[in-house]
Amino acid sequence: MAVLSYRSRSEVIEQLQADTFDLVIIGGGITGAGLAVQAAASGMKTALLEMQDFSEGTSSRSTKLVHGGLRYLKQFDVEVVSETVQERAVVQGIAPHIPKPDPMLLPLYDEPGASFSQLELEVAMDLYDRLAGVEETDFANKLLTREEVIERQPNLAKENLIGGGFYLDYRNNDARLVIENIKQAHEDGAAVLSRAKVTGFEYDNQQRIQSVVVKDMLSQESFKVKSQLVINATGPWSDTIRALDTEVETTPQMRPTKGVHLVVDAKKLPVNSPIYFDSGEGDKRMVFVLPRETKTYFGTTDTDYDGDLKYPQVSLHDVEYLLEIVNRRFPEAKITIDDIEASWAGLRPLISGNSGSDYNGGHNGALSDESFDELALLFTEYNEGRVPRAEVEKGIRDANRNNAESGDDPSAISRGSDLSVSETGLLTLAGGKITDYRKMAEGAMKVIIDTLNKQADKEFTLIDSKAYQVSGGHFDKTRVDESIQEFAKLYEKAGLNSEEADYLANLYGSNAERVLQYLDEAKDYADKLSLPIKDAMSLLYAIHEEANLTSEDFFLRRTNYMLFRTDEIHSLVEPVQAIITEELGLSSEESERQAQELEESMREHALKDLK
Repeated sequence: MAVLSYRSRSEVIEQLQADTFDLVIIGGGITGAGLAVQAAASGMKTALLEMQDFSEGTSSRSTKLVHGGLRYLKQFDVEVVSETVQERAVVQGIAPHIPKPDPMLLPLYDEPGASFSQLELEVAMDLYDRLAGVEETDFANKLLTREEVIERQPNLAKENLIGGGFYLDYRNNDARLVIENIKQAHEDGAAVLSRAKVTGFEYDNQQRIQSVVVKDMLSQESFKVKSQLVINATGPWSDTIRALDTEVETTPQMRPTKGVHLVVDAKKLPVNSPIYFDSGEGDKRMVFVLPRETKTYFGTTDTDYDGDLKYPQVSLHDVEYLLEIVNRRFPEAKITIDDIEASWAGLRPLISGNSGSDYNGGHNGALSDESFDELALLFTEYNEGRVPRAEVEKGIRDANRNNAESGDDPSAISRGSDLSVSETGLLTLAGGKITDYRKMAEGAMKVIIDTLNKQADKEFTLIDSKAYQVSGGHFDKTRVDESIQEFAKLYEKAGLNSEEADYLANLYGSNAERVLQYLDEAKDYADKLSLPIKDAMSLLYAIHEEANLTSEDFFLRRTNYMLFRTDEIHSLVEPVQAIITEELGLSSEESERQAQELEESMREHALKDLK
């Protein structure tokens, strides 16, 4: 099997043209990557096509959490939270080097439009812990007094602060989660190709899709890929792909919203843990402030979006909105646009009629105060053994029914997913959120396997994807810290210092020995081009085993340098481009084009045009 490198691109294209596949997946974000893992591991001849770099769209532009959805419990949407926290644990098990526990502080302010009262937060956190199975662990929640909140985070605004809570959540590296899934699918035999845009379909005499038409975005040449089934997993682009299915009429179903995040130096906005609070704008939105490496980032906005899906932009209005909120909650920070070192804007693939998100904004489906108080009393009586569980469950159902009858649709607060099949056989898996990607893929795969087994006389059996670890995650999920330390020791034995070793161990997990295969070549480049060995080794691994083509791929999606290591990136730009040029045999014209694209990307992420 060809390595996952642009050196082998022609071989992959030849394979795509020569074979007839069981399943072609359109989209190389987290949804498509999750499908590819399960399909390839189940023995299907699988192809995945992505028009940009893997994870370049929505899947590298999230809040970078595997979020538990505590906010849903304000509406007692127990089923959604139960599924989310359970699935979060599954994701941590199949990619244990990526999601990491990072408890969240939620300060409470006595002000109009507050999402939680003290009683509401206490009830929600207790139920959250019970659903997550952490109520008797070190990760159990803590209800905090005003003084305890200030002790944990002294620079928070104190006016109207009445208390808070501390509960379990998980940080994530979204782009790395995608690429590790892609790599695992590739190792299991899937033919994966980025910079390959689907432009149409061809049909058999029964008007069923039999092949996809693909444009190689590098050579600009087109080719066809034959397949028994095709699934559209393109997130915000779902309607665009459905519109290519010309044998059926389609109605747009997506309603993307834009989320913006801003990054500043941690010295400008020091936070001791992730923080989640009301905007204070009376708009029912909540905002995250999160530490990452030596930076702090905050977001997110949640506004309807109808612009260019490929290039969502951070606007001055987005910046002003977030700065207003953060400076109110951290009055000593006095952050201005000039303090912003990096930013990103991403689109959430929401389905029309289900347009709220698990982050903030949209219709929040809140219960009335009366309904909530009744439910809170029921939970108190249940905890004291005075009422049975069945009575609590009936109270939740009644409250949600009353809410729906009043015109508020409780489902509108969740990031629901949808699987549809057109008359031509095109499957579309849309909506959802990153925490649910494996479960979404599993549901779709059940339909795909059933269809192939019946229509194509196949005998596929779906793998147990809850236990199927992805690339880099092949180690004991119950010994994450110990395992990461063992991987770090391998790097230290090779001559790297402890900080470099920890960085690489956390980035690549169980692939440490594969990364270290590039050590000698990395040393040569490090000496010749004056860059750290860890970065040379990381880049060589990305080029040869992670389909890295450009310096932007490396700085933004194979690593997070452009977002959280802006202090280091400028000294790396020229040597990184030199290595890519040499390793991939790029022409001087192509190398210069990549360098210009990186400069433009860095300028955009730093908001140079707004400053």
